[in-house]
Amino acid sequence: MARKAIIAREHKRERLVKKYAELRKKLKEEGNWEELDKLPKNSSKVRLHNRCKLTGRPKGYMRKFGINRVTFRQMALAGKIPGVTKASW
Repeated sequence: MARKAIIAREHKRERLVKKYAELRKKLKEEGNWEELDKLPKNSSKVRLHNRCKLTGRPKGYMRKFGINRVTFRQMALAGKIPGVTKASW
């Protein structure tokens, strides 16, 4: 599991992106780059990183489910993800 500080940092970035989204969009349309530079760096959507919602693991993230591959496999084998079964042919 990822460190709590790293997970908290990512949540803080998500909040900043949400808070400044409209203002950033408006400033970009106007071409007001000086004011855009004054906004916090972490308010840019580019700085976000997908992390597992349960463990915070940054690698092996599956967008469709919002979790990483390891957690996905454990949950799928336990039958906790509806519609997902182990393949056999």
